[in-house]
Amino acid sequence: MMAPSDWTPTTTGDLIGDGKLEVGDGYRAKNAEFGPTGIPFLRIRNLDDGHLVLDEADLFPEEHLARVGPKISQPGDCVIAPKATIGRMAYLDEAAPRVLYSPQVSYWRVLDRAALDSRFIGCWLRGKEFETQAFQTESSTSMADYINLRDQRQMRVTMPPLDVQRKIAAVLAAYDELIENNLRRIEILEETAQVVYREWFVNFRFPGHEAVALVDSPLGPIPDGWDKSTVGEAAENFDRLRKPLSKMQRAEMQGEYPYYGAAKVFDYVNDYIFDGEYLLVAEDGSVVTLDGHPVLQLASGKFWANNHTHILRGSAVSTHHLYLALSRVQIMGYVTGAAQPKITQGALNRVPLLVPPPPTRDQFDQLIRPMFGLRQNLLVQNENLRSTRDLLLPRLVSGEIDLSELEIETDWLAS
Repeated sequence: MMAPSDWTPTTTGDLIGDGKLEVGDGYRAKNAEFGPTGIPFLRIRNLDDGHLVLDEADLFPEEHLARVGPKISQPGDCVIAPKATIGRMAYLDEAAPRVLYSPQVSYWRVLDRAALDSRFIGCWLRGKEFETQAFQTESSTSMADYINLRDQRQMRVTMPPLDVQRKIAAVLAAYDELIENNLRRIEILEETAQVVYREWFVNFRFPGHEAVALVDSPLGPIPDGWDKSTVGEAAENFDRLRKPLSKMQRAEMQGEYPYYGAAKVFDYVNDYIFDGEYLLVAEDGSVVTLDGHPVLQLASGKFWANNHTHILRGSAVSTHHLYLALSRVQIMGYVTGAAQPKITQGALNRVPLLVPPPPTRDQFDQLIRPMFGLRQNLLVQNENLRSTRDLLLPRLVSGEIDLSELEIETDWLAS
């Protein structure tokens, strides 16, 4: 479909030459320049679905920032990963932390806000016009999934009037805001469940605790009648059912079911292995969080999982209980391998676990079950929001949806 008549064909080169846009890459830092404090050094792995994930970022000392020039982020910047992951980007609003860009990312910075809307530029970078050109460039064809800075600076762009740019950006930003709100609610639910777990199973202030004496155990004093168990005894392991799929296989099996890896959903396929509620524990690669805990995922419904994550389901305790217990474990003592950290099934089975008597266990599960139910509903809502946003985005940035339809979308999102 042709763009509306009032949309102007141009190029990023013209926008840069007219002083409206800046497209640059990051600072080539040496390992010796990083320190214990400073601003995060942004690499590809720190970009995820429009957001920054900075938990494991190196820190660049503030006192050395004078040498890096414009490669420090500014509010309104759009950041993309030009290597290996074309299409991964983030928009940095006023609330985003200040970061230093690495050479692994490129930044697109609006210099003339009277001509360009920075949020619209972020939308365009996630749209079909950018994606199609990115895969057709010489740099992409010579290196798989890569677009160099020179090619980014000479792309064709069809720009709508500024008011239309802002309206398109506002509609898509509304979806992002709803997703972000749900993520905050999920975080609160997780924190609340953790507080309850800590009160009952760490501080031993569970209902009726006054009448239960503490007795000695290898884990220290524990309530009388509680069992010192292990993950291997308290959970069922389904690793034997895992099946890895290559990137080519997944491309031929595109569908609705999540395909889980060690730390995240990698893809969606048209078949599943598991159906129900399971706890996934990273087996190799990134297996430990910054605070020393195992990398965990709660998977619900129908899904596929590869062989880089252990698949557990609670037996002596619920799967939710197991998730909360393992999320507190200091796991480094169970990790083997230096170049490739690994938590074997045998090591995971040895992790100690306290199992309370059935009445306490059941009462705890009744308390936390609604929290995890709401958490799952919010996750499903976010998947639906992302799907709708991603279907809507290319139609908006190409002009396929007219202004009246935009009003309908905006009204619906505000309701």
